[in-house]
Amino acid sequence: MGSLPAAANWTGRASTAGADPGNLSAALAAGAAPGATEAEWLHLLVQAGNLSASSSALGLPAASPAPSQPRANLTNQFVQPSWRIALWSLAYGVVVAVAVFGNLIVIWIILAHKRMRTVTNYFLVNLAFSDASMAAFNTLVNFIYALHSEWYFGANYCRFQNFFPITAVFASIYSMTAIAVDRYMAIIDPLKPRLSATATKIVIGSIWILAFLLAFPQCLYSKIKVMPGRTLCYVQWPEGPKQHFTYHIIVIVLVYCFPLLVMGVTYTIVGITLWGGEIPGDTCDKYHEQLKAKRKVVKMMIIVVVTFAICWLPYHIYFILTAIYQQLNRWKYIQQVYLASFWLAMSSTMYNPIIYCCLNKRFRAGFKRAFRWCPFIEVSSYDELELKTTRFHPTRQSSLYTVTRMESVTVVFEPSDPDNSKASRKKRATPRDPSFSGCSRRNSKSASTTSSFINSPYTSVEEYS
Repeated sequence: MGSLPAAANWTGRASTAGADPGNLSAALAAGAAPGATEAEWLHLLVQAGNLSASSSALGLPAASPAPSQPRANLTNQFVQPSWRIALWSLAYGVVVAVAVFGNLIVIWIILAHKRMRTVTNYFLVNLAFSDASMAAFNTLVNFIYALHSEWYFGANYCRFQNFFPITAVFASIYSMTAIAVDRYMAIIDPLKPRLSATATKIVIGSIWILAFLLAFPQCLYSKIKVMPGRTLCYVQWPEGPKQHFTYHIIVIVLVYCFPLLVMGVTYTIVGITLWGGEIPGDTCDKYHEQLKAKRKVVKMMIIVVVTFAICWLPYHIYFILTAIYQQLNRWKYIQQVYLASFWLAMSSTMYNPIIYCCLNKRFRAGFKRAFRWCPFIEVSSYDELELKTTRFHPTRQSSLYTVTRMESVTVVFEPSDPDNSKASRKKRATPRDPSFSGCSRRNSKSASTTSSFINSPYTSVEEYS
């Protein structure tokens, strides 16, 4: 991300790994002949793709003349055999293909079908867009930079490459956080109005604005340095590596630790509420239908969040350890460790469409429609019906009388009664929704007292299934 090593090292730290900056600088400034000192310096530039250290941190003053000729006799300990490069290329190519096409299909499923346009799904659109964008614009470029230790893409793309990944990951994780908070409000306090379409757009816009602000320093301080035989893209902070490390820690807290903490708390409370207890005795079929639907949505989102957390954890650990123990950057297999941790982090962008397809019947129907041209994909009439306009329309309560949710008892005051201050007549109304026929009368009291947990005037089962 950001300036991930090879192209995106958030910290942009110095990678001297025990070398003496003063000696390196003096040797290079004196135009030293090719030897151990310069060879070590060039090795340090390519170790694990960690190329974002500033020239001063590497011991190369801005005015120091570089060697006049490329050193062809220098060896690179991170050059990989062709078979390994082919395997890594295949692994990264699969991530990009699945992430881009899978998330674009998710966006199409939601925006092209009215039934899918819910608050949760609008946040899923934002999540899918940020994942697809990062996979398309960041993953392969970083992989190429990590593999070749050479920046081929120019100064403008260097700035974009250091800026956009942090923006996209911030948008992704806070879209998940917004979904968690929305689920919490819908289940724990269902009588409050849900977010409107306008409010949802404002929240999404605010997420992107904050993401831009967090990533802006990466764009501001991005540099490229053209050297004999090599071009580097890195982030040169005014106060050096310590400022880089501080920024790195801030980013980890804001795009990993804090949102995961919020989601952990909200989903724990929601999980206890949904799975922690049942209403004693018989309850209506509609109650069980909505409870089951809510559980499915929450379970799907918990899997999405856990997948994100697992995929990004090794990546963050890698940078923290290599920043503290810089000698690790010279380890023989450090490039393989980086490529593996970076692949796992980037693979988080491709799992969500698979999770949606496996755990949600409407997304599954949408994927079937998208791939109906395949000979082994069959779209049934039930799949077509799943994406049609909402079939369930909650009946509005009349303003002339009040109906309790579960018992459906109407209290009617007769103005013509001579003693209407003391007497009133209760009439049992016929349920207006057929699903109420499954309710037990003997448990109507308990069902009624808990009905606000399941139903609210602002939601229906369509919102959750």
